[in-house]
Amino acid sequence: MANAASGMAVNDDCKLKFLELKAKRTYRFIVFKIDEKQKEVVVETVGEPSSNYDDFAAALPTDECRYAIYDFDFVTEENCQKSKIFFIAWSPDSSRVRSKMLYASSKDRFKGELDGIQVELQATDPTEMGLDVFRSRAN
Repeated sequence: MANAASGMAVNDDCKLKFLELKAKRTYRFIVFKIDEKQKEVVVETVGEPSSNYDDFAAALPTDECRYAIYDFDFVTEENCQKSKIFFIAWSPDSSRVRSKMLYASSKDRFKGELDGIQVELQATDPTEMGLDVFRSRAN
């Protein structure tokens, strides 16, 4: 299982969309899923720059694992507008055990393909990736 999972390919579109988010801010968020038949990580959904946190949370399935990138805008105590790129490993308690194992074993390799992630979150339910969590981890 571990050997097969560590050989998970990353679709080029994943890297391309991430670079567009990072460099051009073309998207607010990107949700990725593992295509088990193709044995690769693919882009499932993107959120337009006008999307908000609620749109992002709604894009994550309640019973399936996903990887996600969220471009979080915030204002510092010095009143500076900033943003941080978050990587979220979404693994809800209700998802299949095999799926959780696959996502967990493929995460580091996938994350390594995306250069520029600033904060990583692991979440098993929405409270673990609420806006308050983003705010506290961004500073």
